[in-house]
Amino acid sequence: MSQPSSQSSGIATSSIAARIERMPFSRYHRRLLLMGGLGYTFDAMDAAVLAFLLPVLRTQWSLSSVQTGVLGSGTFMGYFVGAMLAGVLGDLIGRRRVMMVALVIYCIASLASATAHDWPFFLATRIVAGLGTGAESAIVAPFLSEFVARRYRGAFTGSLAGFFSFGFVAAALLGYLVIPVAPSAWRVVMVITALPIVMLLWWRRALPESPRWLEARGRHAEAEAIVAHAEAELRAEGVQLEALPDADVVPPSVPVATNRASVVANVKALWSRSLARVTAMTWLMWLSITFSYYAFFTWIPGLLVQNGMTITRSFSYSLVIYLAQIPGYFSGAWLNERIGRQATIAAYMVLGGVSALGLALTRSDAGIMIAGVLLSFFMNGTYAGVYAYTPEVFPTDVRTTGAGLASSIGRLGAIAAPILVGYVYPVAGFAGVFGATTTVLLIGALAVVLMGVPTRGRSLEDIAAGQLHR
Repeated sequence: MSQPSSQSSGIATSSIAARIERMPFSRYHRRLLLMGGLGYTFDAMDAAVLAFLLPVLRTQWSLSSVQTGVLGSGTFMGYFVGAMLAGVLGDLIGRRRVMMVALVIYCIASLASATAHDWPFFLATRIVAGLGTGAESAIVAPFLSEFVARRYRGAFTGSLAGFFSFGFVAAALLGYLVIPVAPSAWRVVMVITALPIVMLLWWRRALPESPRWLEARGRHAEAEAIVAHAEAELRAEGVQLEALPDADVVPPSVPVATNRASVVANVKALWSRSLARVTAMTWLMWLSITFSYYAFFTWIPGLLVQNGMTITRSFSYSLVIYLAQIPGYFSGAWLNERIGRQATIAAYMVLGGVSALGLALTRSDAGIMIAGVLLSFFMNGTYAGVYAYTPEVFPTDVRTTGAGLASSIGRLGAIAAPILVGYVYPVAGFAGVFGATTTVLLIGALAVVLMGVPTRGRSLEDIAAGQLHR
């Protein structure tokens, strides 16, 4: 399809984006939400279940506190590489291909984890599994957000991230119901985490490539076919697209640079004059929330056990804390469209920091429960904003590179947190571990407020054009 031109600005415009922007939220989008959401559910389950395995493996393999911390960081070592690769490859070879390859890697490595008989082999398989889950987690949000109109995008992407909460709850249920059954029950749990391989058959048939990415790569016929198919589905549901109002302004198609098709050029574009500020902001945002998050969630069951609880009671406390993630995520998704992504992220980070401070100071089981529930609610609500906001601030041709590198930098926090807790806890206890998260979260909130850009109610192309002309 030919590309219309803007007479007033001289900037090329995108008919593909304009057609996506006028689409109401429909069964088509709900199917994409379910496909991406299930991927996030199993990603979260794979990462979270490790917190319930660590107390068992520590006993079975006579691990030191530091070795246990290294095991806790193994998945996130893979996350770091996987998120980085997914980001740069997603802009070069396509979002869909990266998403499916990542799923295969993760499932095979999870099955291999179930066969481990010593901690070095288990660590190696967790690193490989983390590569797959890190790649998938980094690509899903920027990929699927490109299918959704601006008036739904924040709630859609926040809800997509909300599926992480179901994975954490599933992990807690496995930890509570399966792991205590037998000394080798943890192996069954690892096999269960590999089950999403069956989703690949569905994704191959039903998951299209991003038409915005195809258009940015000059593959207009393929982009047109995908959008036309979506429009045909809407008409089959009784929606008369011809009667819908056009977008207020046909969204401009403004890449940061032209004729760019390399990893180095894409990364350099992120640090160009127009994007350097938001790139730095996303790195600080991801690093602060991810460090604080995994300092808490990777170690809480083990720390509760070391504070005198039985494994069963520790896991039941953790289950309640994980359940608080569900309203946390979806309240954040709702607020994305009500008060904006920046306000949602900053508010939830600050309230999460207050909750962490409460957890550090409390001494009673009831206090731990209340503070843990609040921390779970607010920190996961933060992620609903983070996953929605990160892809929006980068243009289409570097969107997954920007989002993937930000997620990858964040994983440095996930790698460091369990190891640092392994060193700090024997010296400073609960207060030393969780008190530090307050300061880290406040730094992240300030970065979002002071360095971010508003995205609520704006098309992806409009945001990119604003960045280019700052």
